[in-house]
Amino acid sequence: MAAYVMDSVLFCDQFGTARMRAIFSDESVVQRWLDVEAALAKVQGRLGIIPSWAAEEIGRKARVELIDLAELKQEMDRTAHPIVPLLRLMKRVCDRDAGEYIHWGATTQDIVDTGTVLQVRDALDEIEAALRELHGRVRTLCVRHRDQVMAGRSHGQQALPITFGFKAAVWADEIHRHLERLGQMRKRVLVGQFSGAVGTLAALGDRGLEVQRALFDELGLGLPAITWHVARDGIAELVCVLSLCAATAGKIAHEIYCLQKTEVGELEEPFAMGKVGSSTMPHKRNPPACETIVAVARLVRHSVPAAIEAVMAEHERDKMVLQTEREFIPRVCAMTHLVLCKLSAVLDGLSVRPANMERNLFLQNGLLMSEAVMMRLSDTLGRQEAHEIVYRICMEVFERGGSLKQALMADPAVSARLGEDEIDAMLDPHAYTGLAGHFADQVAARPLP
Repeated sequence: MAAYVMDSVLFCDQFGTARMRAIFSDESVVQRWLDVEAALAKVQGRLGIIPSWAAEEIGRKARVELIDLAELKQEMDRTAHPIVPLLRLMKRVCDRDAGEYIHWGATTQDIVDTGTVLQVRDALDEIEAALRELHGRVRTLCVRHRDQVMAGRSHGQQALPITFGFKAAVWADEIHRHLERLGQMRKRVLVGQFSGAVGTLAALGDRGLEVQRALFDELGLGLPAITWHVARDGIAELVCVLSLCAATAGKIAHEIYCLQKTEVGELEEPFAMGKVGSSTMPHKRNPPACETIVAVARLVRHSVPAAIEAVMAEHERDKMVLQTEREFIPRVCAMTHLVLCKLSAVLDGLSVRPANMERNLFLQNGLLMSEAVMMRLSDTLGRQEAHEIVYRICMEVFERGGSLKQALMADPAVSARLGEDEIDAMLDPHAYTGLAGHFADQVAARPLP
């Protein structure tokens, strides 16, 4: 039985993806540590700092399958240290005395931080790919439903007509900005860590910068201006940006959830026979995918305070913040990837119900079009006077029933200025979508970053 949902055989795919579980698995963590140690030995061998034969042997043996993870865990518990037990095990598997040259001039946090950055790079590649796929799904909705008129809503109430393509374009533009953020963030987050015990590279003397540059070139990571042992703003930025991505996915899923409500019925997440909504109400067609996306997006968002808290590290090294990062980095990456992938699947099979959108345009018997009437009357009455008249008429219709058209024609101030044909034209929601189509086209045409 799993103690945490992400490791549960039953629930793991509701809180993460198989790809993210692989990237942040124990095997991957240890392999990334070994990758850093091997790269360090390789460049130091090439620079003549350690024997080249030792560097080659370290590179050959830096494979997680040669490490007994059970023994490593036991020694980590005994020593209260993650890297020293690994170095001892590596010394055992390396021929001759090659193990004596592992970790030359490094400190534990150099290895752990750089290993984490390598994992984060893999995770960002997957997350960005998922975000691009999601953008494509949303853009398709934007183009396909450019002219599908529906009720726009504000404060939970019907407001004015829009098109579904316009609504999707708002989503697409937001996702476009997230792709920009991911690209901008990479140069600040995908930076290596190799600076020695307190960040001064004292152990390598005047060779420190040479080794540092060569190491990060080897690993394909950015070169920091100075150590970031206690400068965790890059990790905090990572969590903040991923939380924004997850929040957008959650918002879109929640919108679908709301528009799938029985009384609205304008959208529905994919349904297939066999999908059960209730153990006792056979008629139910629930939106469980959207509910999961919203719930997991909230969990990602709640990780931001922990990431900001970790920025407040102490002195030149602080394991307290590192321990919290070890918990939330894999979780945030896994959950963000999950909501992006799951929402793409929802949008790929989304049911759009034009008939229900059309029906809902007329639920309030014309009240949806009050602005159009007010603006037309403003030409002769002035805006404030027109607002007062239309407000009074609308409230009467709202309270007493009837239609806005009937009430307008019965009001002397209106009937003296507007004929029935004019009122009919103003109350047509299809003629009052403004520049919705233009904005949808504009967003759909934007090249991706």
